[in-house]
Amino acid sequence: MEDKQTLLDNIAKVHTTKMGVDRIRRNLSLADVDVVEWCKSRILDKDAVISRQGKNWYVTIDGCVITVNASSYTIITAH
Repeated sequence: MEDKQTLLDNIAKVHTTKMGVDRIRRNLSLADVDVVEWCKSRILDKDAVISRQGKNWYVTIDGCVITVNASSYTIITAH
């Protein structure tokens, strides 16, 4: 099983789709911010709790959970 360092080492690969941007913006009530950069900064935060379950990484920080596909590094959603 991979450890969280794998996600951190590949942070440059983290991205999402147009639909993902809309979904995350709606779920988190984010206005005019770069959703991917916002998520990356949360993933890199020293207080983030990162775990891998199956095909996804789950990053929990400040009451929000960011879900990232472990093979494609696509941000699926955030709540």
